[in-house]
Amino acid sequence: MISSVVRKCFPVAAQVVATKAEDINKLNVFPVPDGDTGTNMSLTLGTVVGELNALPADSDMAAIAKAITHGSLMGARGNSGVITSQILRGVAEGLVEADENNLSSADIARAFQRGQKVAFQAVRKPVEGTILTVLRDVTTKASECAATKMSVENTLTALVVEAYESVARTPDLLPVLKENGVVDSGAFGFATFMEAFVNCALDNDTTLDFSPTIVSDDEAKAHVSAKVAIELNDDWEGSEFRYCNEFLFQANDDSFDEDAALKFLSTMGDCELLVGDNPTYKVHVHSNNPDQVLKYMLQYGQVFNVFIHNMDLEAQERTEKIASDQQSVQEEETALPHKELGFVAVAAGDGEADILKSLGVDVVVSGGQTMNPSTADIITAINKVNADKVIVLPNNSNIRMTAEAASGSFDEGTVGVVPTKTVPQAFAAMFSVDPDASLTDNVEAMTEAIAAVRDGEVTTAVRDSAAADGTPIHNGDVLGIVQGVIEAVGNNVAEVTLDIINRMQEKQEGDTLTILAGSDMSDEDFEALCAAIEQAQPDLEIDSQRGGQPLYPVIFSIE
Repeated sequence: MISSVVRKCFPVAAQVVATKAEDINKLNVFPVPDGDTGTNMSLTLGTVVGELNALPADSDMAAIAKAITHGSLMGARGNSGVITSQILRGVAEGLVEADENNLSSADIARAFQRGQKVAFQAVRKPVEGTILTVLRDVTTKASECAATKMSVENTLTALVVEAYESVARTPDLLPVLKENGVVDSGAFGFATFMEAFVNCALDNDTTLDFSPTIVSDDEAKAHVSAKVAIELNDDWEGSEFRYCNEFLFQANDDSFDEDAALKFLSTMGDCELLVGDNPTYKVHVHSNNPDQVLKYMLQYGQVFNVFIHNMDLEAQERTEKIASDQQSVQEEETALPHKELGFVAVAAGDGEADILKSLGVDVVVSGGQTMNPSTADIITAINKVNADKVIVLPNNSNIRMTAEAASGSFDEGTVGVVPTKTVPQAFAAMFSVDPDASLTDNVEAMTEAIAAVRDGEVTTAVRDSAAADGTPIHNGDVLGIVQGVIEAVGNNVAEVTLDIINRMQEKQEGDTLTILAGSDMSDEDFEALCAAIEQAQPDLEIDSQRGGQPLYPVIFSIE
């Protein structure tokens, strides 16, 4: 179970970090405002995903840990990427010792303890208020959870909350962050990865009849969001070192002296890191003399995958990018005309967002099954609408409470929530809007409209279980879910989709099918699927669209 969850959730969490890379980049002011922390973390995680995907399907946790260690070392980019690689290495090594099918809070604590030990060993001069601080705080929380024998689900949730609360404290520990009005970028990226990984693990369990709801971290995330307000700073003095040097190094023999190499790197600049095991290492240092750094290391082995970045230019690009984004936001906000009734909706894919906007939604919040938006995110979206009254469509049961919490921040009667669980339900709700009706009447009409929608979705199982009718479910099986209940199990997305549509039509015949293709389904496969549905259900009118949602290759509704 542990190995299958890691293989399933690591790519999802890596993708979330990649999606938020630009936001993480804008936070970066320590040790220099080079604006590439999010990019570096994303590239590091992406290399691990490639290594994991290359493993055989039946690989155990030991093989997965080896892939994570090798992939993160080979792909580590920048100071943040190298440190992240060591955290991943330590946690993965710690999980190898756990019972594959019976993970406990004690196992999680030991894994983070190992991650902390490996990461802190790699950094000669740890700085408070960075990713290492958050790692230490999360490890302490994990130990506390283990001491009380807390459940795995509650432990994971508690660690996400602690990660965000620790991130929110970083400006109090590192003055440069407070001066610039931001939290630490590497710390924020780490918390983002943790949250996405945990949400994936727990939400996939929801698919298998386990239904935890992570709502306790909203306040912590909102606290962080309030601090993640990017200010344009042109008076940053920068670093005395211009170049970020990073490369892989292979030692000639066992006599390579790691301590001597690190001592030399420290004379060349700062942020020096030398991680790995003989003969392969990752080297990182900020220096004004890249040639001397390379010359020294070449005495003892070979260098490859060399990256040398001019941090002054990156800092300038960061400043220009922030200024451009702020101008775009101002233009977008002024471009939204004032209106009596506006709409906010949550969507996971670009295609879903485009359709919602075409139906009259003013602001779409990025989020979904594995990346739930915070209360602050939804409050910001409501304010952006520029309307007297606003209706929010959460489009996910795990986001409904967050949307209701956001609506409670406004005057009574100004914000309403229609409890949509899926994007197709939101489509039906938007078709029932009456611009001349009151907020209350529209919420009632939209809620009635979604009650008539029968929806389904197709995804993949991550552990063994059983469907509603008792059919065995195995890791990797394709699951057909109707109204939140697993109704069909197979090994082919198209066949399972057709199966549950036929079942739904037999139970209650509908007239219109709205079907959305996920990001992992090709245009060719989607066209073939729609053709098969049309042949099997000739009386069903099909509205096919690219939704672009992750994890679910097919989402649909029948009315």
